[in-house]
Amino acid sequence: MVWISGGEFAMGAADLPPALCGGMGNHPSHDAQPVHPVQVSGFWMDVTEVTNSDFARFVKATRYVTLAERAPSPRDFPNVPKDQLVAGSLVFTPPTHPVSLQDFRQWWRYQPGADWRHPTGPGSNLSGKEQYPVVHVAYPDAFAFATWAAKRLPTEAEWEFAARGGLPSKLYPWGDEFRPNGKWMANTYQGHFPNEDKAEDGVAGIAPVKSYPPNGSGLYDMAGNVWEWCADWYRADTYRQLAAQGAITRNPQGPNDSFDPDEPKAQKRVQRGGSYLCTDQYCTRYMVGARGRGEVNTSSNHVGFRCVRDGAR
Repeated sequence: MVWISGGEFAMGAADLPPALCGGMGNHPSHDAQPVHPVQVSGFWMDVTEVTNSDFARFVKATRYVTLAERAPSPRDFPNVPKDQLVAGSLVFTPPTHPVSLQDFRQWWRYQPGADWRHPTGPGSNLSGKEQYPVVHVAYPDAFAFATWAAKRLPTEAEWEFAARGGLPSKLYPWGDEFRPNGKWMANTYQGHFPNEDKAEDGVAGIAPVKSYPPNGSGLYDMAGNVWEWCADWYRADTYRQLAAQGAITRNPQGPNDSFDPDEPKAQKRVQRGGSYLCTDQYCTRYMVGARGRGEVNTSSNHVGFRCVRDGAR
């Protein structure tokens, strides 16, 4: 872990480009506005995303079973035939040809048997991927790991402050240029999304942790690679509510409940950082001030997490 000294910063993004991915329709990311002053206390943060090796130690010690490894309950899905209620998770599956970006179901599928040990489903494994970020972890899985490790999940404010790495008001954790001097700084998507990943950054799909340079705080992959769960409930109007108070917000813990106008009944937590699927063609949420969100019991192969810990330096 690395010590994040805390401080005051301008949270959010003044003007993000259109972002369908986790966005509110085909519009700018209004949920990341307005920019508002926040102060966070110091904390320790994992240098990298939690890896498959880390998660394996947790499972060995606790015999924990992730949500993706459990068959959905008929009580929760009363209208689904029981033979279809099988354990699994969402897996990115690129189509063979260009498709409309209005329907994400054309590149995501529910894969029976997909879980953290089997990232693309039965027959896949973690051989040689011990230092890749663990994926197919729902929010309760990440929470359980953090509790076992005597840590916790970061608040959204802590995550953004740490991601900025001492560079206020920048687009990315390393500055305002996406590729300074032509150098790839994060694992994102190149090519024609979602059917052609050219891997110009050296990696197609998820990359091992520490494959790209750290930010100014010594943290790796604070943009791209995999989305990261935060502790906060997601509300699209959170920033507007905080800004309306007219004063600096100290150590915000997030709202008391969840509300996503696109899916009003879904219970969602904040996700941050974007993933290897982010691209300016579809999802620009690798930008440090941008927000994402995910239904708490849903997992996929582009969402992971990292932890923080309280305490003095």
